[in-house]
Amino acid sequence: MAAALAILDEHGLPDLTMRRLAATLDVQPSALYWHFANKQTLLASIADQIVSRAVPREVRDGDWSSATRAEAEALRDALLTFRDGAEVVSSTLALGLGAGEPQSRLAAAIRRGGFDPQTSEVAAAALLHFVLGHVSHEQQRLQADSLGVVAEGHSADPATAIGGRAAFDFGITLLLTGLELQLLTSTPGGHPTRSLGGTAQ
Repeated sequence: MAAALAILDEHGLPDLTMRRLAATLDVQPSALYWHFANKQTLLASIADQIVSRAVPREVRDGDWSSATRAEAEALRDALLTFRDGAEVVSSTLALGLGAGEPQSRLAAAIRRGGFDPQTSEVAAAALLHFVLGHVSHEQQRLQADSLGVVAEGHSADPATAIGGRAAFDFGITLLLTGLELQLLTSTPGGHPTRSLGGTAQ
């Protein structure tokens, strides 16, 4: 796993092949299949390694918005730790092979605000897609800039013109504000809940 992460960071996802990994470890490619059934399961394990590095800052109890933001920020930092990190995690999620921890953690943070399970899961998915898309864009732009392949006279990229972090924070704020605007209703016991589309629960 350490060798695979090193290859990813140095060469990028396209060059992370089973053959290159085997050569790095000085073994035959067939030896790798004792550990991973195929490249997809290898990438799933790499994705799990990447997202496991997301350690959110501590927030005060009950502050769902800050807790959710902290999870999103920690995930962004973890994805940026490795070249093509967002692409690896995104492709793994698309195949349903792993890296499901961020979704669960985001949903749990949102639930702290009194949102029902369905809303929490849908909102967590939306946040996760935003984080993955934003970081993927950041990483692609950084690589393009480093290679000098951005077209001359290309208009400023809004995601990077005001700073990747600033644009990211603004997007998270928009999503959290939208959640906060969900209609507040009360259960028979008097406890507030928020639900998808503002319907009473």
